[in-house]
Amino acid sequence: MTAKTAQSHSGGNTQQNAGTDQDAKPGSGPDGGERQCQDPAFLLHRGGKMAIQATVPVRDREDLSLAYTPGVAKVCSAIAEEPELVHDYTWKSQVVAVVTDGTAVLGLGDIGPEASLPVMEGKAILFKQFGGVDAVPIALATTDTDEIIDTVVRMAPSFGGVNLEDISAPRCFEIERRLQERLDIPVFHDDQHGTAVVTLAALRNAAQLTNRSLGQLRAVISGAGAAGFAIAKILVEAGIGDVAVCDRKGVVTADRDEHMTDVKRELASFTNKAGLSGSLETALDGADVFIGVSGGTVPEEAVSKMAKDALIFAMANPNPEIHPDVAHKYAAVVATGRSDYPNQINNVLAFPGIFAGALQVRATRITEGMKLAAAEALASVVADDLSAECVIPSPFDERVAPAVTSAVAAAARAEGVARR
Repeated sequence: MTAKTAQSHSGGNTQQNAGTDQDAKPGSGPDGGERQCQDPAFLLHRGGKMAIQATVPVRDREDLSLAYTPGVAKVCSAIAEEPELVHDYTWKSQVVAVVTDGTAVLGLGDIGPEASLPVMEGKAILFKQFGGVDAVPIALATTDTDEIIDTVVRMAPSFGGVNLEDISAPRCFEIERRLQERLDIPVFHDDQHGTAVVTLAALRNAAQLTNRSLGQLRAVISGAGAAGFAIAKILVEAGIGDVAVCDRKGVVTADRDEHMTDVKRELASFTNKAGLSGSLETALDGADVFIGVSGGTVPEEAVSKMAKDALIFAMANPNPEIHPDVAHKYAAVVATGRSDYPNQINNVLAFPGIFAGALQVRATRITEGMKLAAAEALASVVADDLSAECVIPSPFDERVAPAVTSAVAAAARAEGVARR
């Protein structure tokens, strides 16, 4: 599987054909097509960003007889007799299904399966570019939880892993959990766990930079959805001093009745040891860490009441919950989800290496220990480059994927989920 390059879309041939009827009318409206043809984003995406490429030649009759019938029958029969051979003689152990229903795409929301495909293709080429893992985008024309689960289970024999993508909460939690129960391959909801792994890695380095341990930090998370839940969970697993999670109604607590779901009740069961209640602004008073995965705006007055050398990870896109200019007035380290500021919390730092490591050892699942190992490896890449503007490496740092891959593979073996 290959990704198309920007040059192939924006080079001479594309421009020469821009005046044809076929190229001039990709959108609606009298001049929408012309604008799209000149927009570099549309030029890049024309025809899609991926293609299938054979790994073996079929040049003559002998090649054909080996790649297809009759030679292929020998391999099929061997796999039928010994199913584990499928990993050695097919692409199964090298390919991931990127599955969505199009209900929570970027900041666009529920835009449907077809409209989600450009993002799913993008995800697939990131798997290949940064982790050497082939991935296939699969957009499902259903939002029914049972139908999604049954469909993925039926497709699973073709894949070595499943990356769930842009599926709205709270259904994403149940879908992931039930697929993990039914399948013997890794199932990973990147919106949750990829974000959590990268956040933990950055927080480890930010704490080190300010001469503190995770155990000395009290964190406040704005957002009790998929990412907020996963971040809270991995921080607790990693030994954070305390963490409180806030939604629109304030701190999520066990005794709160309003706007509580099963997921939020579970959150309340392992967070907020200090017993905080009330608003986000109240929780931030004296807090060491702010982690934003919700959108909205946090008043500067509340930010000013955070502890000395605060760590602010305002990750909403495109508008961080706390603007970096404001955050820098009060924080020792500032991170965002944007690429035009230092310390971008970007999932591409995690998921390619995590899947590469899991597939390398044919893991049956991705454990909490594998995620923690990924975060530690990612943090370690920064090493001597650690500074207030570099608590997390660049996605283009070539050390990232190998470090994460190796750590995840080792953790899988240590936890007994590796098959080789």
